[in-house]
Amino acid sequence: MSHHAAALFDVHAGQGLRQFTELALALLLSSLIGLEREARQKSAGLRTHTLVGVGSALFMEVSIHGFGALLGTDGVALDPSRVAAQVVSGIGFIGGGLIFVRKDAVRGLTTAATIWLTCAIGMACGGGLPLLAIGATAVHFLVVRGFSWVSERFGSGPSFGRVELRLTYQPQQGLLGRMLEMCTGSGFRVTDVQVETGAENPRIAAEVLLRLEGSGSAHPLVEALTELEGVRGVALGRRGDSTE
Repeated sequence: MSHHAAALFDVHAGQGLRQFTELALALLLSSLIGLEREARQKSAGLRTHTLVGVGSALFMEVSIHGFGALLGTDGVALDPSRVAAQVVSGIGFIGGGLIFVRKDAVRGLTTAATIWLTCAIGMACGGGLPLLAIGATAVHFLVVRGFSWVSERFGSGPSFGRVELRLTYQPQQGLLGRMLEMCTGSGFRVTDVQVETGAENPRIAAEVLLRLEGSGSAHPLVEALTELEGVRGVALGRRGDSTE
């Protein structure tokens, strides 16, 4: 009985210091990504990304070490990649649940892609590839932080001198102020704010028309506003164009 208990923590059984270190690395890296998403108030934040990363690493550990007792059995062939493939397929359900289409705006694509990347990072940790996992985490921060700056400076979309944004949102404390802060933080000056009363119940949904002036591309701002919790839709147009 004591021999059996000792075997539970035997390195060769896949429950040694190395495996716990790999899980700890997955916890650290996925938490860093989750904190970044949490800071940006995305629908999937710290807890979701951490659980995805650690869970993926654990699946890889089970895939690699969990069936060692069957080795040498007649008629049994083990393929550790099978579990990994199922993890990749299964994570699509979580990512797909984060994507919403509201009017002309698609929301949650970046967050879903981040969940997918976090899963891959966790699998790399569990598969004994820590350098790749750390490198992929660095790539995440380069893309979501650095590429946002590049998009604002050299965006493929047209640059607007004057912009109209029509936002539909759920009335809640401070949301309008946060949207205005995002506009000014993106380099635009708010020249006019018109709160409109639509056909819907104003307690459920409100509309506001913002007129902005700035030299940058408005598309990164639109993307950021559509991912803001409580915003139901964002329509963009030039000054004088219809925003419906």
